[in-house]
Amino acid sequence: MSVKKIAGENWKTISFKGAKTLRRKYAVSNLGRAASFSKDIYEDGKVLNGSITSGYKTLNLHIEEGNGTLYIHREVAKLFCKKASLKQKFVIHNNHLKADNRAENLTWKTAEDASEHQQNSPKKLAYKAAQAQRKKGVKLTQVQVKAIKNSLASAKRKLTYKQLAEKYKVSEMTIYRIKSGENWAAV
Repeated sequence: MSVKKIAGENWKTISFKGAKTLRRKYAVSNLGRAASFSKDIYEDGKVLNGSITSGYKTLNLHIEEGNGTLYIHREVAKLFCKKASLKQKFVIHNNHLKADNRAENLTWKTAEDASEHQQNSPKKLAYKAAQAQRKKGVKLTQVQVKAIKNSLASAKRKLTYKQLAEKYKVSEMTIYRIKSGENWAAV
């Protein structure tokens, strides 16, 4: 599909390692679209659908060195969104929709802020609510979870995550999810 002009849309060429070895140039717009072109985006440009990687739109480019996967939301943010601090290295979708890569929907965040944003996504909140109501297939009791949380919070903790997991016969990931509040948040 050729690139058609849309009112208010601005295009910027993506710069990445290995870009000069490719026959075509690549660009993203402030509306979250990606395209390839040789001379001019509107003359010979082609809108790219890309691929989906973990729910994010990506471009998989065949370059000689390094990783050829570009996350479109990150490229849009690099070119159209300002960082308030050098510590902001993560890009979030304000509306939690990974397919909505418009610049106005993207914000640079610190790791801590990005994690908090993720924990407050509608899908994550629905998952937590479903987990809190679950009765079947539960491996731990509330008493055990309280003991795990107390152990994790203790400054004098002697057991590692792995040892706690072995003690309660659950995976190490379960212990991490209890600590983060993803599992058993209500306890």
